[in-house]
Amino acid sequence: MSLKLGVPSKGRLMEKTFEWFAERGVSLSRAGGEREYAGRVEGVEGVELVLLSAGEIPRELAAGRIHLGVTGTDLIREKLGQWEQRVEELAELGFGHADLIIAVPQAWVDVDTMDDLDAVAAAFRAEHGFRMRIATKYHRLVRDYLRDCGVADYQLVDSQGATEGTVKNETAEAIADITSTGDTLRANHLKILSDGLILRSSATLYRARNAAVSNGEREALAALVAKLEVG
Repeated sequence: MSLKLGVPSKGRLMEKTFEWFAERGVSLSRAGGEREYAGRVEGVEGVELVLLSAGEIPRELAAGRIHLGVTGTDLIREKLGQWEQRVEELAELGFGHADLIIAVPQAWVDVDTMDDLDAVAAAFRAEHGFRMRIATKYHRLVRDYLRDCGVADYQLVDSQGATEGTVKNETAEAIADITSTGDTLRANHLKILSDGLILRSSATLYRARNAAVSNGEREALAALVAKLEVG
């Protein structure tokens, strides 16, 4: 059996992950064409590359089907309850930086903080008869943050498309989403609350705490960790 390393299967995250490993003497590559999800690992023995979507990697780590995985901090903490008990953070890789934030319309000139948002939410419910809608893909993280900030009169609405467009389309009054530059928020006339930072996310190498490991896989893990100088 081989130690299984899960890496994002496409795009900039895959390319930057390949570069990060290559800089440390471990070569990752696809085994076949662009549509194939198997890969090769050179530079360390006993490691198998598994190409997955970044969103699948937290689940595969938690289930123990892969031993190591590269994915975003945001995805681990959103998809895995009590994530610290299920995965161990070995290294931040220095790319894939993005912030999970709460943003409201720029036209809300008197709304700058989470306390302001709480007041607006209460007034909105009193006026409209339903709770203010916040569009997001990150229900667990956003709900926990709003609770910690004391915001009560809201409802989360699921956004699987362009979250920033939901306010303009009148399907939400505010949003909670990932941003790296803020350009898309500004283009949609949205502003980040001054204390609306929920999480700073980046690409990170994780180890599955509950994956079964044979003696050979344990040796491969030790060799890989030593070569990468992580953990």
